[in-house]
Amino acid sequence: MIGSVSATALAASPPVAESQLVIAPLLIVLVAAVGSLLFGRWTRARIGVSLLGGAAYAAAVAAIDWYIVLAPDAPGAATYQVGDWPAPFGITLVADGLSAFMLTMVAILGVASLVFSTRVLPEIDRRSYYFPLFHFLALGVTGAFLTGDLFNLFVWFEVMLMASYIFVAYYGGPQHTRAAFWYVALNLLASAVFLLAVGGIYATTGTLNMADLSRRLADPAAYGIDPRSVLGLYGLLLSVFAIKAGLVPFQFWIPTAYRAAPPQITALLAGATKKVGIYAIIRLSFTVFADAPVAVDLTVPGTGLAIAGDSPLPFVGAVLFVMAAASILVGGLGAVGRESIEGVLAYSSIGQVGFIAVPVAIAATTTSAELRQFAIVAALVYALNHTLAKGLLFLAVGAVRSATGTSSLSDLGGLAGRSPPLAISFFVGALALVGIPPLSGFFGKFLVFDAAARAEAPSVLALLLAGSLLTIAYATRTWNRSFWGARTAAVEEATTDSVQLAVLGVLAAAIIAVGVGFEPVYEFADAAAEAALDADAYVDAVDPADASDVDLEAGGEGGETGGEHE
Repeated sequence: MIGSVSATALAASPPVAESQLVIAPLLIVLVAAVGSLLFGRWTRARIGVSLLGGAAYAAAVAAIDWYIVLAPDAPGAATYQVGDWPAPFGITLVADGLSAFMLTMVAILGVASLVFSTRVLPEIDRRSYYFPLFHFLALGVTGAFLTGDLFNLFVWFEVMLMASYIFVAYYGGPQHTRAAFWYVALNLLASAVFLLAVGGIYATTGTLNMADLSRRLADPAAYGIDPRSVLGLYGLLLSVFAIKAGLVPFQFWIPTAYRAAPPQITALLAGATKKVGIYAIIRLSFTVFADAPVAVDLTVPGTGLAIAGDSPLPFVGAVLFVMAAASILVGGLGAVGRESIEGVLAYSSIGQVGFIAVPVAIAATTTSAELRQFAIVAALVYALNHTLAKGLLFLAVGAVRSATGTSSLSDLGGLAGRSPPLAISFFVGALALVGIPPLSGFFGKFLVFDAAARAEAPSVLALLLAGSLLTIAYATRTWNRSFWGARTAAVEEATTDSVQLAVLGVLAAAIIAVGVGFEPVYEFADAAAEAALDADAYVDAVDPADASDVDLEAGGEGGETGGEHE
């Protein structure tokens, strides 16, 4: 038990209102999960609690966006110390520009998927554990974006994964069980590697609090740390985050898992949970490990780029360049040959995450502070577009299957004439992936190309162009075979649901609104990029106390260890 805390540790404590805002999304989604579970067979009450929880979650995230990040007098970051244990001994939650930007994507797509779920599920599924699992999935994603230490990042990953395991096997058929088996096996291996790396980092540095870790790695000699060992352990973490993001060569779980899960859950997996891996790469690479003094001298295969520096960032950039290039090509080529809409979109997700990883790699390899921030902005804007567009398209798959009973390209045709609202929504999502102005995808793709041009990397520009052409190819093929041409028998008898169409329409309108009113979105992304790169501000916001600043009344060294990770 902590008897007294230094005045320095208390001086930087955020105002109570801002501190409570940090934990509000977690509490709301947890209450929604438990509440929907308690209502058992009362279907309407369970749905009502779920929808109310989704609306409250979105409101809490909006409050974080404004009062902590975007308001003229916003502090830029706020923390919540669980149980009033100060950092680095206690569990710290941190909301800053980067975590707020990611939470906003979850809120938008989460509410859309939740509303869609109330219409697409049969009665028996509404009475099952679907809605509690949905909220626990959102709980894991939210915790991962807010946590301030590595061990709890692992914990929130596991919460997210446990819910997703059940969703992948939700329908219970042979193909769903097979997909769930491989999904579980791969992620259990990844979790073991994650825990091994976390243990190694704790043994090497003596802390897992991200702010404290950043401070210690910036001056390793003062803490007796060998930064080269930490770099090797971070290499293990990078592979785990690449698995979560679905980057090649860790992408093989995506096609089967995305086809097996319900479409509205796949929308959340592709649009939100995949971003947890991207977030972790950005947060740890630039906020935590960037200042570690480790000499790197590398050449990126296939690009001719010579990379050298005095931090782990060039190593991260080289690895990301290779994985991003492979992801763009594998995902694009795989999508072109698929015979179902969800198959096309699953492989497309592999390619699209490559477009997000490319500017992150540019940010890691450049020595220009201006280009580094611009590249992170490009990655975040592209991630936002991917969330909106891919979420819309996967929900459209759910609407197509509900209306026609199939999503096979060979059984579809003429949907544009049968349901113009469905066709228009799908068309907007496809154009956003391609990058047609004035949609959100245009700005995301333009910024990624601009970042590569500023980095003077012609081979990267050629890769991005090839990936864009592949996107046009599979988007055009899917549209022509599903929505154009003569109506098939399945389409002729199709009946669409008005609420499902309304959800699709709202997401399509959001894609258009982000493009037309792009300036505030860019400012938000710029604030998020600045938060990711300003390690000093992150450390100051958390204000981890030295062990010498804290008087432990009982427990000695055991009290110090138990405070952070119990």
